[in-house]
Amino acid sequence: MTATINEELGTTEAKWNLTDLYSGYDDPQIEEDIKQCEKEAASINNDFSTRVADLSEAELNGLVRRLEDMSVVLGKLSTFAFLNFATRTHDQQVSGFLQRLREIGSRIGKDTVFFELEWNKVDEERATAQLNSEALVHYRHFLANMRKYADHQLSQVEERLLLECAPVGRGSWTSLFEKIMGHQKFGPEQRSEEEVLSDLYSPDREVRKQAAVDLTGGLNSQLHVLTHIFNTLLADKMISDRLRKYPGWVSSMNLGNELEDKTVEMLIEATVKRYDIPTRYYQVKKAILGLDELRDYDRYAPLPHLPDKKISWDDCRTMVLKAFGEFSPRMAEIAGYFFDREWIHAPLQEGKRGGAFAHPCVPDVHPYVLVNYTGNLRDVSTVAHELGHGVHQYLSAEQGYYNSDTPLVLAETASVFAELLVFNSQLELLQDKEERNAFICQKLESIFATVFRQISMNRFEDKVHNARREQGELKTEEVTDFWLSTQREMFGDSVTLSEDYGIWWSYIPHFLHTPGYVYSYAFGELLVLALYALYKKEGEAFVPKYMDLLAAGGSQTPYKLLESFGLDPDDPEFWNSGLQIIDDMLKLVE
Repeated sequence: MTATINEELGTTEAKWNLTDLYSGYDDPQIEEDIKQCEKEAASINNDFSTRVADLSEAELNGLVRRLEDMSVVLGKLSTFAFLNFATRTHDQQVSGFLQRLREIGSRIGKDTVFFELEWNKVDEERATAQLNSEALVHYRHFLANMRKYADHQLSQVEERLLLECAPVGRGSWTSLFEKIMGHQKFGPEQRSEEEVLSDLYSPDREVRKQAAVDLTGGLNSQLHVLTHIFNTLLADKMISDRLRKYPGWVSSMNLGNELEDKTVEMLIEATVKRYDIPTRYYQVKKAILGLDELRDYDRYAPLPHLPDKKISWDDCRTMVLKAFGEFSPRMAEIAGYFFDREWIHAPLQEGKRGGAFAHPCVPDVHPYVLVNYTGNLRDVSTVAHELGHGVHQYLSAEQGYYNSDTPLVLAETASVFAELLVFNSQLELLQDKEERNAFICQKLESIFATVFRQISMNRFEDKVHNARREQGELKTEEVTDFWLSTQREMFGDSVTLSEDYGIWWSYIPHFLHTPGYVYSYAFGELLVLALYALYKKEGEAFVPKYMDLLAAGGSQTPYKLLESFGLDPDDPEFWNSGLQIIDDMLKLVE
């Protein structure tokens, strides 16, 4: 089945070429790079440990540059290990090498952890003077941001102990999850997760219903293990947050996103208050589909007149690059590299992880993108989304390894903006009014998935993290109740959610890999609506400002980077205006 889909769509050969990193596991450069990193880490520790507070600005700059250069080599090794694992979760050599790299990273981290600990203890007056010096201008934001973690760091002995234990910690549990989902077969036809999920978008209700049954059956067969993994990682975060004195389960994520808690709370509160928007939409969709009851497996049913032709990989490439090129030729040029230079992995494949991602790799190489392409319009949007990340990562590489690391909320802005460009380009090709309306409805559903669904998942995370901390290990039924209650708050009485749907929390990787991440999607979507409104108003003058935003990477806070657009995430009207744009789109449908 998988091979047939790949042949039909032309994705069989659309695989990434990882030789830009290493020629293979037998590449002698791998062992040389590992030895170089271990030797350099020991040398840095010997030269600078206990001395950070006494370093001159020039010496401090030299130390950070050495740390960054070593991190680039280690990042290249880790990327090679992770990307191979992403497409070959069933291969023991591949998973073994990934684990080895984690252990190596842990050992290196023990030698270099002194720097952050000592830098964060430097007297505030001296640190401010150093940050304002010309010698440290390149690392000013990186070093200033590091000091925000001062209240959450432990002693050097404790930090080294945590690093020693890290290889058998969170990363090992998330790898187990990926292995389970990569191996799992669904339904009597023994299909992959991506093939079954794709059927939820079928126009045939019986196909959708069967897909839901198949997905639930497959998840149920592993639910005892998936629940244990989830509980373990909830406890891991609970212990980490307690040791580091974070006031809440999402505080570390907010700090990583360089956002104040009040900004995130404002986003969540504003979105929850507008749950009436998806509720109203699904009432309309139920009427359009002529159903007495819209069930959970009907949510993604295509509306009548929506183009349902399978889109080949070549046509997908053309659609995406055309849309990017109409906005910015440079954006299309960079996106084209992913297709032309084998930086993207598209086919369905045995042992390949589900979903999609863009990996920044290291500035000295280039980003890589993974998708599971099944040929529908949604997949074209996913390709655009990940290439938006890819273009962002490619441009921000100019800032260097440390400064190119972009807060998640702005990373999602780049991807969602790319999606919107492709949507509007595709919409222009549709002349039939009913087809256009159906296509707009599909975009609305995409926006709901990015805004309201992500915030409802944030509310789910809020419940499970707090419950795990207050009452101990959670039963599967308790996690399921939290999932259903937070989903029902969003859907209201517009969609009937079955008990089977209650366990669908168990296949969502974000909850495990990056707790608290999901609100970044909503932030990005609502910010994109504001940015796109500015683009329509300013025209060509907007494009260089936007490309500069991408090229800036993580060299400034999100607040600072958005100043040039006149946007303030701390203004409630900012969030309400984005939500009103969605409401206005819905009114056209109503």
